Amino acid sequence: MARQQPPPWVHAAVLLCLLCLSGAIEIPMDPSIQNELSQPPTITKQSVKDHIVDPRDNILIECEAKGNPAPSFHWTRNSRYFNIAKDPRVSMRRRSGTLVIDFRSGGRPEEYEGEYQCFARNKYGTALSNRIRLQVSKSPLWPKENLDPVVVQEGAPLTLQCNPPPGLPSPVIFWMSSSMEPITQDKRVSQGHNGDLYFSNVMLQDMQTDYSCNARFHFTHTIQQKNAFTLKVLTNNPYNDSSLRNHPDMYSARGVAERTPSFMYPQGTASSQMVLRGMDLLLECIASGVPTPDIAWYKKGGDLPSDKAKFENFNKALRITNVSEEDSGEYFCLASNKMGSTRHTISVRVKAAPYWLDEPKNLILAPGEDGRLVCRANGNPKPTVQWMINGEPLQSAPPNPNREVAGDTIIFRDTQISSRAVYQCNTSNEHGYLLANAFVSVLDVPPRMLSPRNQLIRVILYNRTRLDCPFFGSPIPTLRWFKNGQGSNLDGGNYHVYENGSLEIKMIRKEDQGIYTCVATNILGKAENQVRLEVKDPTRIFRMPEDQVAKRGTTVQLECRVKHDPSLKLTVSWLKDDEPLYIGNRMKKEDDSLTIYGVAERDQGSYTCVASTELDQDLAKAYLTVLADQATPTNHLAALPKGRPDRPRDLELTDLAERSVRLTWIPGDDNNSPITDFVVQFEEDQFQPGVWHDHSKFPGSVNSAVLQLSPYVNYQFRVIAINEVGSSHPSLPSERYRTSGAPPESNPADVKGEGTRKNNMEITWTPMNATSAFGPNLRYIVKWRRRETRESWNNVTVWGSRYVVGQTPVYVPYEIRVQAENDFGKGPEPDTVIGYSGEDYPRAAPTDVKIRVLNSTAISLQWNRVYPDTVQGQLREYRAYYWRESSLLKNLWVSQKRQQASFPGDRPRGVVSRLFPYSNYKLEMVVVNGRGDGPRSETKEFTTPEGVPSAPRRFRVRQPNLETINLEWDHPEHPNGILIGYTLKYLAFNGTKLGKQIVENFSPNQTKFTMQRADPVSRYRFTLSARTQVGSGEAVTEESPAPPNEATPTAAYTNNQADIATQGWFIGLMCAIALLVLILLIVCFIKRSRGGKYPVREKKDVPLGPEDPKEEDGSFDYSDEDNKPLQGSQTSLDGTIKQQESDDSLVDYGEGGEGQFNEDGSFIGQYTVKKDKEETEGNESSEATSPVNAIYSLA
Repeated sequence: MARQQPPPWVHAAVLLCLLCLSGAIEIPMDPSIQNELSQPPTITKQSVKDHIVDPRDNILIECEAKGNPAPSFHWTRNSRYFNIAKDPRVSMRRRSGTLVIDFRSGGRPEEYEGEYQCFARNKYGTALSNRIRLQVSKSPLWPKENLDPVVVQEGAPLTLQCNPPPGLPSPVIFWMSSSMEPITQDKRVSQGHNGDLYFSNVMLQDMQTDYSCNARFHFTHTIQQKNAFTLKVLTNNPYNDSSLRNHPDMYSARGVAERTPSFMYPQGTASSQMVLRGMDLLLECIASGVPTPDIAWYKKGGDLPSDKAKFENFNKALRITNVSEEDSGEYFCLASNKMGSTRHTISVRVKAAPYWLDEPKNLILAPGEDGRLVCRANGNPKPTVQWMINGEPLQSAPPNPNREVAGDTIIFRDTQISSRAVYQCNTSNEHGYLLANAFVSVLDVPPRMLSPRNQLIRVILYNRTRLDCPFFGSPIPTLRWFKNGQGSNLDGGNYHVYENGSLEIKMIRKEDQGIYTCVATNILGKAENQVRLEVKDPTRIFRMPEDQVAKRGTTVQLECRVKHDPSLKLTVSWLKDDEPLYIGNRMKKEDDSLTIYGVAERDQGSYTCVASTELDQDLAKAYLTVLADQATPTNHLAALPKGRPDRPRDLELTDLAERSVRLTWIPGDDNNSPITDFVVQFEEDQFQPGVWHDHSKFPGSVNSAVLQLSPYVNYQFRVIAINEVGSSHPSLPSERYRTSGAPPESNPADVKGEGTRKNNMEITWTPMNATSAFGPNLRYIVKWRRRETRESWNNVTVWGSRYVVGQTPVYVPYEIRVQAENDFGKGPEPDTVIGYSGEDYPRAAPTDVKIRVLNSTAISLQWNRVYPDTVQGQLREYRAYYWRESSLLKNLWVSQKRQQASFPGDRPRGVVSRLFPYSNYKLEMVVVNGRGDGPRSETKEFTTPEGVPSAPRRFRVRQPNLETINLEWDHPEHPNGILIGYTLKYLAFNGTKLGKQIVENFSPNQTKFTMQRADPVSRYRFTLSARTQVGSGEAVTEESPAPPNEATPTAAYTNNQADIATQGWFIGLMCAIALLVLILLIVCFIKRSRGGKYPVREKKDVPLGPEDPKEEDGSFDYSDEDNKPLQGSQTSLDGTIKQQESDDSLVDYGEGGEGQFNEDGSFIGQYTVKKDKEETEGNESSEATSPVNAIYSLA
């Protein structure tokens, strides 16, 4: 059982500690450490040295760096300070040194050509970019010219020159007719590397078309066409008889004189060529002659490098990839036809631009420590090394007694804080240069632990595990481990401490459980962390399912009893034929068994019980055989208990023949269940001794059968009886019988040829078993040859099941044959199988990648497919790697994990979906073959538009009392744009009755809302969504708690309040209240008819006006018409009409009494009119009571 996988930070920290021990460490990515530690600048991104830009686009020269504090940037142009502020077209990106030159307001890009260099500086040093040579792409027009017809004698050689206009970069040349039909090329007519079209000999049919040279320019994606050449072929036979094209002696048939070969390119007998190390060497030989000559390539004093050499252009070109010094020498091409041959010698010299042997690395030291920077490079000629410090030559820097320069090495002794700086190493020769930055940083940091504290590691008993304790400090701390806070340092025996500080326990025992403490110490202090180790018992199946034979329609139970650690969660699952088993209605899965009711034929197969916990698993397998129905007569035995049959006995072999034998046996007792089948098995002692195989199956009524045998097998047989209960134990084996040998009658199957490396092909097959070997000393004759060539077959004899062919070209088809052979002879002639040698990584990347944004989460990609010869294997797919660089929302952290989208096959377009809206993305494309990814395309950037947000998080509905409901929520996890607010929709429901939906809109910062309930019985359904400018996003729905679970503020509510209106006592109570109210109203009318007036000025909001005839002294004279409130309103004490939805509470009118509502919403509380002392004292009307007071006085 593998140990528990640690979290990802552990791997990073372990790597960090390994780097610490090597003396050159990278500061951990822990933000707390990053923000505290000072760090000189480091260039993290820059444009290529030869930067060619499209004149139609703005110019972008990249330069990004990191450091603490963040570095500032400036540029030089042609070795002089480049003042960006003086040029309105030039700007620098924020927090970056990337230059942007904008031509939207005019200007010529050519004016900005030159050599640029970026400087990133903070108070600890200055880092430099490469010298970036900026050039503007050029696609000049083809000069117009009138071309006369080219007159040539049939059979003569001819060169049609292209001479394309010089472009930057150089254009791609191809030949077509003026009607845009491609020119068919073969070994007689082909295009040279220089773009010219060569005819080894001209034929009359060459006049049937014209020839136009075309140039395709990379950046502008334009094709320019040269005026077409027309041919006039002089011939001795003016009839262009197509039947002569396939004539074995076509040239003589047409009266064309045959000629020995001569070279059209290169001319003469010798030439020379220089190539840089790591580049491709292309040698070309184009010859004329009649008949068309063949070209062959050789290297003097050795063989061509088969793993790198490739023939192109119908063998007229030899390409050697990734050239190295050993590829220098003399090569020659041999042109030959039946008239003779000639050869041309090419002397190849391999030079080299500087390349790293030892690139300087950042050096982080503690005060007083020693260190060194090494800058070692090689090249041809030998490069020179120049050291700089903070961008200035080291010779001009102030002397430092702690620093010593020794050629390509700088040695630091007893470093101090003042030694911090950024050093540059520039190594160069006539073919190029390399520039590397390496800073020296002196840190004194006490030990710090990088992992979470008090981790819990659980591991299975007797397994191996490792406890990690990542740390950081300067000087590099030493780490020691202790168990349970006491004892000596753990190392040795069952423990092993790695250099990075990890503690390995080789075999976990129960006594290893406990708390382990790791202590990191240096001269500045110490730090410690603890890891708690728990040892768990393994998961084991102690009662496994057994093989069963069942009759269709019966019930089968497969047992699977498991013992596991009780602290771990156990999961038992089943597989059928190694696939997850669907538990249908005929099956029942319990913790310790699987029951199948009504077994059918489709249930036959292997069943695997998988018992797993989060730490380990165990599994056991059984096979279920399902038998068809057998009609058995009912007899008195049917009531007796049934069992498996007894084993057959007394096996006897008779009628011994060369390829057959008769086996006879006596059946055992059927145990009250008739035997339905006998299974005959065999074992042989040569290939798989002790392993029994099924030979044949016979009905239960048979006890003797003739068995067909294979040659040269030492057979032994046994018999198994089967009834509806199950299988018997196997019979005792028969005596052995060896058949005589013979040549194989078949060959191995599944013959394949596949490359495991780029320069080999592995031929494999399924070995033949004992019954097909037919004789001793079985072996295989393996043959192979290149497909579509005349070379003879290669062959080798193999005793295993594989053979590796070495030194093969990359991805070349081969014909393969594998024939079986034994000491009696060979097998039949094998079939021919096509295999391929190994693939190499693709050499080219998709070009002209175009991105079109479809919506906020998807883009459309379009690209130019790579040429087939650059795939170097089977093109599996085009693949896009993309990652989210940042969000357009400020301060929103995003994961920059790379993702990929695959586009199988040779296609030029695809769609990438599931993107995050409102984000900046970067994308690269590669072509993928069986070996892996090819080089990456140019990085493209795109921005997804704003989208709708995800659902608000943690939407919570709380009901503190019966009057209010509180809603709370958090902002969406993915805003996908700028939030402009939230939309809340809610409605009341009671059973199946739904109320009117109400919509509330909130600001983007509001995350709470309190709602006043209209009644205490209904529940509410709330739907909340966030909004951007695009629209509303995903909604989340919650409901208010059910009434039985609500907290009631008074004892007036019971658990069955939803049904209270149907109770008899409640109906009677309501009738009594209604009668009482009617009586009170009658009394009120009687009082009013006597002219009673009641003070109402106490609650008036405005003073009474003299224009009101009914309001003179602050009293109100009630009348019938004044007592008719509007529908949907209620009359207040001051005579004004107030809506029922008013927020005014009637309690405000009482003197300390609280109004209460009955369960049907009616008002049954009491209230009194507040008195003003000035009006009540000495006023004769003070004894008059209000209608309400009158009611209560009567009550």
